[in-house]
Amino acid sequence: IGHLVAPDAKAMARNQVTEAVKAGGFGRREVVIRVNGLTTPWGPDDMAAAAAAAPDAILVPKVSTPGDVMMAAKAMREAGAPEKTRLWAMMETPLAMLNADSIARTAADPASRLSVFIMGTNDLAKETRARLTPGRPSMLAWLSICVAAARAHGIEIIDGVYNDFSNEAGLREECEQGRDFGMDGKTLIHPNQIAVCNEVFAPTQAETEWCRKIIAAFKQPENAGKGAIQVEGKMVE
Repeated sequence: IGHLVAPDAKAMARNQVTEAVKAGGFGRREVVIRVNGLTTPWGPDDMAAAAAAAPDAILVPKVSTPGDVMMAAKAMREAGAPEKTRLWAMMETPLAMLNADSIARTAADPASRLSVFIMGTNDLAKETRARLTPGRPSMLAWLSICVAAARAHGIEIIDGVYNDFSNEAGLREECEQGRDFGMDGKTLIHPNQIAVCNEVFAPTQAETEWCRKIIAAFKQPENAGKGAIQVEGKMVE
């Protein structure tokens, strides 16, 4: 809601977004509402409206400490967000990078509702004065530490946006980089980016077929109880 909206239009944007979510029609897609920071003038009203719309998740910006997660979760609870509504955290500040492990660790507490990290690479670059250049060398350490924190504590992690939305080759390369780093997907800023992102992050037909072969092999009676077997000459566990 209203994150990139002019201040005098934020209330209108809030109503438009929440009404669209309440109307439904999104099929099996997860629906997430991004609110303004809770300490901003619009944050409390955003949270109340988002909770009432009952999306699959509410995305909270500028999460920098474990306390930020628990404060947002408390606000969600007090606003009446249903239990199904999860909390997604924007990781976009220098302090968040230093606290990635402790922030992700809050997911062990069901009250936190934390289920996803979103990398806010644009804001992170701005606040660290790092430059976003092809290949993102300035971001690699931070991307990796957040992936490690997410995996250590059982939450998902989604890569930041690719700004040059007319550059399909560049988008593909960055999607592949994020996938290879262990990201579960990528945030997008234009509908033209959806097809490439889905193609890169979805399992390939070859990967799916290989997984099915492994499952079928372990189901064979002679392999019952085995921890490792050979499938087409390769050792699998």
